[in-house]
Amino acid sequence: MDACREIDVRVPIYISAGVDNTVTQTHPGWREIDAQGRLAGWNTSPLQAGFYKLCFNTPYLDYLCRQIEEAVTLFPEADGVFLDIINQGQCCCNWCMEQMAKDGLDPEREEHRKQAARAALDRYYKASTAACKIRDPAMPVFHNSGHVLRGRREIVEYQSHLELESLPTGGWGYDHFPESASYASHLNRDYLGMTGKFHTSWGEFGGFKHPNALRYECASMIAFGARCSVGDQLHPDGRLDPSTYNAIGLAYSEVAAREPWCKGTEAVANIAILSSQAENGQGAEQDNADTGASRVLLEGHQLFTLIDRDVDFEGFKLVILPDNITVDDALLAKISAYVAKGGKLLLTGTSGITKSGNGFALDIGAAHFGESPFTPDYVLPAPGCRASFVQAPMVMYPRSQRIKAGTGESLGQVFDPYFNRTYRHFCSHQHTPNRPDPSGYDAGVRHGNVVYLAHPVFTLYCGYGAVAVKEYVLKVIADLLGEDRLVSTNLPSTARITLRRQPAEERHIVHLFHANKALRGGNAKQLGAPAGAAIEVIEDLDPLHDITVAVRLGTGISRVTLEPQGKSIPYAVNDGWVETKVDSFTCHQMIVFHQ
Repeated sequence: MDACREIDVRVPIYISAGVDNTVTQTHPGWREIDAQGRLAGWNTSPLQAGFYKLCFNTPYLDYLCRQIEEAVTLFPEADGVFLDIINQGQCCCNWCMEQMAKDGLDPEREEHRKQAARAALDRYYKASTAACKIRDPAMPVFHNSGHVLRGRREIVEYQSHLELESLPTGGWGYDHFPESASYASHLNRDYLGMTGKFHTSWGEFGGFKHPNALRYECASMIAFGARCSVGDQLHPDGRLDPSTYNAIGLAYSEVAAREPWCKGTEAVANIAILSSQAENGQGAEQDNADTGASRVLLEGHQLFTLIDRDVDFEGFKLVILPDNITVDDALLAKISAYVAKGGKLLLTGTSGITKSGNGFALDIGAAHFGESPFTPDYVLPAPGCRASFVQAPMVMYPRSQRIKAGTGESLGQVFDPYFNRTYRHFCSHQHTPNRPDPSGYDAGVRHGNVVYLAHPVFTLYCGYGAVAVKEYVLKVIADLLGEDRLVSTNLPSTARITLRRQPAEERHIVHLFHANKALRGGNAKQLGAPAGAAIEVIEDLDPLHDITVAVRLGTGISRVTLEPQGKSIPYAVNDGWVETKVDSFTCHQMIVFHQ
C-alpha cells in the first residue's frame, strides 16, 4: 500500500464475498443448493477444481461481515472495499427453506424462489455495506456482480461508484461495454470500465492481449464517459510484470493526453432503448433483445442510450421498446404522455401488447390477430424500407405477430412458408421456402409517431447478424426520426461514434474509434484447456481515411479542432448541420466543436 501511494495509486481491499473455499471445509451446509439439490458454484464435485458458492441467507453472512470489519480495522487507510461475485441463486438450503416458510412462500414455485433470493440479496447489501463503513462512514464500497443489473436501482444505493466488468475476450465481447456504460450513465454514480490485460479472462497467468487491444478498449471507455481500469493478477512472487505494465502504460498515455476533453462530460443521445432486462428481469431472451438493439444502433451510428422506466422519456426524440416488453398501466401512461407531446415510439415483436396478452395497449393503426403459426416466415419490406441489395422476401426466424394495417401505413408484407418443417414434411437443409403470394398480413405499420414491426427484429439480429434485417430496421428508424437525427457519417459499420457535451468548456466532443476485430481460436478444449469458444481478438489497427461527420448541435460554432493534436480543421454549416471531415485517423480521434 505504501509503494502504491508513492506513485499516486489508490488501494482498495478485495474480498471474494460470494465464494470462499476455506469456509466451506468447516461449514459445508452454508453452500448454495439449487432446486434439484445440486451445489452451486464453478464446480459441483469435490474432485473438480474450482470455487464453491456460498448462500447469503445462511450464517455465512455474519461470518463475511466479521471478515469485512476485521479488514477495514486492520487497514483503515484503504481506499475502498471491493466485494466480488455478488449474486444469489434460487437456493433451497435449510436456511432458505425455513425463511421461505416464515415469509409464506412456496419453494416449489420458481417465482417464489426468485423472490426469496432477492430478499436474501437485499439483506446481504444492507449488512455488508454497514460492515464496510463501521470505521469510516465515507469508505467507498462496490459490490461486483459481473454486470450492473438494469432496473435494480435499489442496489445502486449501496454503491459509492460503479465498475463495469466487461472483458471483451473473456466472454463479454466488444459490444457489451457500450451497452453497459450507456445504462450506467443514468444512475448518478461515477463509473469506470473494467477490462483485463489477459488474452482470455481472469486468472490467465502468462496471457497477454495485444497492446493495440488495450488502446481500443480504453478509447471506448472514455468515449462513453467512463473512467478506466485494466485488471491484472499478481504473481505469487509479488513482482509486477513489465510486459503487462508496458501495454497498460501505452493505453493510459493516450488516455492522459485526452483527459481535458473527457472530464465533466455528459452523453448526447436522441434515442433511448427501454431495457428489456430492466422490465422483465435477467435472462437470455431479455439480454438478446437489449444487445440486438444496441448492436443495430452502434453499427448504424445512431446516438442512443439504454434506460429503465425511471428515466424521463421526454429527453429523447425516439424511444424503442425492443421485442418483448409488454405494457402495464403505469408504462402505458408514460408512453401515452410521451407520444402526445410529439415523442416517437418504435415497438417490435410482442412489445406494446398488454400484460394480459389481450391485444395492443395503444393504437398502432392495425388490427391484431395473434401469433403466427409459422416459423420462420418471410418479409418483403415496403420499397423505402428494404435493404439496398434485397428485392425478394427475406427469411425471419423468430415467430411474428399477425397484424393488418387499418388507419396506419403498411411497411411491407409477410410471406408464409408452404408449411413448417417437421419429420412429416420438410424441404432441403433448413426451412421451407415462401409461398409466391403474400399472406395478407403486414410486416409493420406506421401510425403517426408510432411504428410497430411484427417480428422481434433485435433478437433476430443478435442471434443471426443478418445485414439485410439491420438495414431494414435502420431505414425504418431513419424514416421515423426524420429531421431529429443528430449525426451522419460515412464510417464503416465496424467503427463507433459517440457525442458528448462538456458544459463548463462550452464545447461538444465527437469520438470516433475503430479497430479490426477477428474471431480466432475455438479448439482449446481439444487441447485440454477449460474454455473452447473463439475469441474476438484485436491485433492490427488500420487507419480510416476521408471520414465525413455532420452533427446537429443546436448551438453556434466558432471553430472545430482535432484533439489532442490541437489542429483546427475546416467546417461548413448547412441547414442546421455542422459538417466536417477527418483526413485519416487510427484507433481513436476526437473532433471538438467549440461554441
